[in-house]
Amino acid sequence: MSKIDEMDYTILSFLQEDGKKSYTEIAKELNVSEGTVRTRINRMLKDNVFEFIIHMNPNKIGLNVQVIIGISTKLGYQESIARELNRFSEVRFVGAFSGQHDLIMQAYFKNNDDLVHFVNKELAKIEGIISADVNIELKQYKDSFSYITK
Repeated sequence: MSKIDEMDYTILSFLQEDGKKSYTEIAKELNVSEGTVRTRINRMLKDNVFEFIIHMNPNKIGLNVQVIIGISTKLGYQESIARELNRFSEVRFVGAFSGQHDLIMQAYFKNNDDLVHFVNKELAKIEGIISADVNIELKQYKDSFSYITK
């Protein structure tokens, strides 16, 4: 992987601000050629520095219940449980953490009934789960994928 330099960070900053900004517009603001911007973006995409995604508002598409679930696992089961959780379309994030829970996941559901079904029917089937600490989001104050500060 190539090293990220100041121009790369600036390009990422422009894309972070407006993912639809054209390479030509970015090039003009940086006083470089459009080809330079295109080459750098393609290199960063190839090196998995970032990816273009659509970040949706879950509430606007009918996913009204967001949860964070802390899962305690039996020793030796963490990896297999994480793989199982990855199969569910409702699950947006799964990570291994130090602390009280072995795995923490984030998921979205249409309603509380779907959440209850997921916990009592789907999670209950996964071998190695000791407990699941379900935390429902009451109010969101920030939701960002922004990692670059100006």
